Amino acid sequence: MKKDTSWGKSAKWYDELLEKEEGTFQKELILPNLIRLLEIKRGQKILDLACGQGFFARAFQKAGAEVTGVDIAKELVAIAKGKSPSFALRATEGRDSSIKYHVSPADRMPFLRPRSFDRIVSVLAIQNIENMRDVFAECTRVLRPSGSLYLVLNHPAFRVPQHSDWGYDNTKGVQYRRVERYLSELHIPIQMHPGADPREKTLSFHRPLQSYAKALASAGFAIARIEEWNSHKKSQPGPHAKAEDLARKEIPLFLLIEAKKV
Repeated sequence: MKKDTSWGKSAKWYDELLEKEEGTFQKELILPNLIRLLEIKRGQKILDLACGQGFFARAFQKAGAEVTGVDIAKELVAIAKGKSPSFALRATEGRDSSIKYHVSPADRMPFLRPRSFDRIVSVLAIQNIENMRDVFAECTRVLRPSGSLYLVLNHPAFRVPQHSDWGYDNTKGVQYRRVERYLSELHIPIQMHPGADPREKTLSFHRPLQSYAKALASAGFAIARIEEWNSHKKSQPGPHAKAEDLARKEIPLFLLIEAKKV
């Protein structure tokens, strides 16, 4: 039986986080790096897999791509549709500027034609999806030859839910990252968001890097690029600020995997 990992119950909170809060990782770190890597050309077809409320889909569309978004949470898709660009560009540019959204799990998307996308992007999502191998198989099916899949993850080597944390060594005067478990694959209940009902939980699936590499290879992908992204944030003045900022520069929070269909 599949576990319920939808973020639908947190749709309103997540939308407000992305739209109203300043300095988020999504806005300041992840999106600029994705735009750099994707090198979007007008008319390029991009699938935003586990698109949430459409934050990244709208940015890709604005850059010139023809975008489709898929998410299992109907609540998030409803918000995304409400923010979707209109058809205004159809008359001026001769193309349909709307983003097509679908409510669906990521491991079975029969409404998408084979070999119909140039790029697939999945941001902070595969770590919350149980059936990773079938997701990658679907990505292979809908990607065109030599198309690429871009996965953004919480770094699995340094961010293991409930088994990693920051610490401070008073003797050395350094901030460090403590990791208690890594190689074991884990499914870990986590609270939806700060301030939520403690009973409202979803699951995070921790996997070591080798699990991602093996699953991608089995689905017909070759890893073409790996990037590790550190935090852009700065500490407020205080006795540990220098050590905290140094640790942020040295210990990445996010991992980008670009996998090419072969």
